[in-house]
Amino acid sequence: MPFAAYLDFPPRTVAAAHAPFSWAVFAALSLPAAAGVALIAFVLWRARAPGRAVLRRFPWWGWIGAALVALGWLAAWTEGVVPAEWRRQAFTVLWVGAIVLMNALACRRAGHAPLTHRTAWFLALFPASAAMWWLFEYLNQFARNWYYAGVVASGDCDYFLQATLPFSTVLPALASMQACLATYMRSESVAFARVRARRWLAPACLACGVAALGAMPVWPETFFSALWLAPLAVLAGLQALVLRESYFAPLARGDWRCVAQPALAALACGFLWELWNYGSLAKWHYSIAFVQRFHLFEMPLLGYAGYLPFGVFCALVMNLVLDADQEAPRERT
Repeated sequence: MPFAAYLDFPPRTVAAAHAPFSWAVFAALSLPAAAGVALIAFVLWRARAPGRAVLRRFPWWGWIGAALVALGWLAAWTEGVVPAEWRRQAFTVLWVGAIVLMNALACRRAGHAPLTHRTAWFLALFPASAAMWWLFEYLNQFARNWYYAGVVASGDCDYFLQATLPFSTVLPALASMQACLATYMRSESVAFARVRARRWLAPACLACGVAALGAMPVWPETFFSALWLAPLAVLAGLQALVLRESYFAPLARGDWRCVAQPALAALACGFLWELWNYGSLAKWHYSIAFVQRFHLFEMPLLGYAGYLPFGVFCALVMNLVLDADQEAPRERT
């Protein structure tokens, strides 16, 4: 692809042929994926709440969320219920409903939720989410791990608006899922293996992330997984170097929930994303080198491992949005 094509906006990835399935690559990548899942399961098992939560009345607005999920799912998967142009937007309705419903479930179990008690920060996640996912769309032009079908747009502006709506729900969905899952966890930290920060770690992460992003366009077959790992390394390195703080600071005292909870939340949201995508009119398909087999919905089974670092990346973005939200009142005083 000519370099000028990567300067076009909005980016539109087309279907591309990749290297065929390889048992050797599949086995090699399955080992770290299985280790990551096992670590997350162990940490969350250690951090589980010892007793039952005191359940509160289910919020009335939670039923609105449930209704939106039901109506959106029906419209997304059923031909003729709504016009085709409306059906293509049903995915956004589905996820707005899911976000509201998950916040209601968190309120029922804990008495609070991001939507009700951190409203300004939560609403700021919508534009941040759209910007974040457009970044991944841009990077996917190099890796070409997925492409869209069933999208009808009259031009770039129309395509941008149609895509930005569902893109804006990614971070709020993850924040809501994480808040819901956190109601099953202890409020105090749980000691596990401690990871001490080293002075060289931040620049090393930044350098490795930048190198991987640079290698991805040159060797997309080899570095397809860099799409999920490299942005996390770059952002984590930049946060530590520029802000002199780290989202991963709890690891130094053995508290791994900052990694395990967002990874599990992303995996749970990922299952729903892939489920609801499966029967939608406007949808995405995958084309991944070496591991394109054993599908669960449209996603190859090993592809779900990408949700683990993606969840941690999103948690880091949400943490930076929180810092910006807390800084704004100070600037006005």
